[in-house]
Amino acid sequence: MAEHICGSEDAFVAKMNERAQSLGMENTHFVNTNGLDEDGHYSSARDVAIMSRELISHEKIFDYTSIWMDELRGGKFQLANTNKLIRFYNGANGLKTGSTSAALCCLSASAKRNGMQLIAVVLGAPTSSERFGSAKKLLDYGFAGYSINTLITAGDALEAVPVAKGKAETVNAVAADTYSRLTKKGEEGSVESEIVLNENLCAPISQGDKLGVIRFTSGGKTLTEVDIISTEDVEKKGIALIIKDFFRSIICGTENEKEQNLQNVN
Repeated sequence: MAEHICGSEDAFVAKMNERAQSLGMENTHFVNTNGLDEDGHYSSARDVAIMSRELISHEKIFDYTSIWMDELRGGKFQLANTNKLIRFYNGANGLKTGSTSAALCCLSASAKRNGMQLIAVVLGAPTSSERFGSAKKLLDYGFAGYSINTLITAGDALEAVPVAKGKAETVNAVAADTYSRLTKKGEEGSVESEIVLNENLCAPISQGDKLGVIRFTSGGKTLTEVDIISTEDVEKKGIALIIKDFFRSIICGTENEKEQNLQNVN
């Protein structure tokens, strides 16, 4: 694979190190592609967790890492997942075991419950059973002590947004992203949201244009901002429609004034 993608293993390893740095893996340096012991080849639990987080952002990986047993060659050859948590731990969906004489027994374990995905990394365990036991304790701690609250989901509909100088007076809007907040149980606190629209929103507006933000705050501090985007196009008024609207406003204003005078007389 390395030779096919980059021409040589050395060139591929260089790409691996470049990618690790871009992900913020500060204590990692790759020397080979197979992960076996070699001078200058190292990583850390934090960096393995960062790498695992990036991997599971591609959810297709779970189609493979969550399988307990499979077979090849028409059932003549069976494979069992070396990650025993897949079978025995509630919510386990990955991720990777590994062991060498220098690194000992290692594991990056992932599990998901109630919409919360956790990663637990164990390195240097003396035995295979100890790495699984330690990973279970870490995951148990996370699920017992923390929860995730989704405050808005990408595509959630919002109130129509006023538009000036458009053929339509408003444009339909949705949240551009999902915002979920991880909190310690019992310390969730209150979160307030505020819609802040861009100033002087005028047509033309295209589908996907940013109209403003939803600002989430807690205790007076801004937690994050989620973009508000248009779900449709709004064309700009032509000169004929502008003139027509102008005279309509004059006529309507005159009629409203007459009605108000009659009410005052009565």
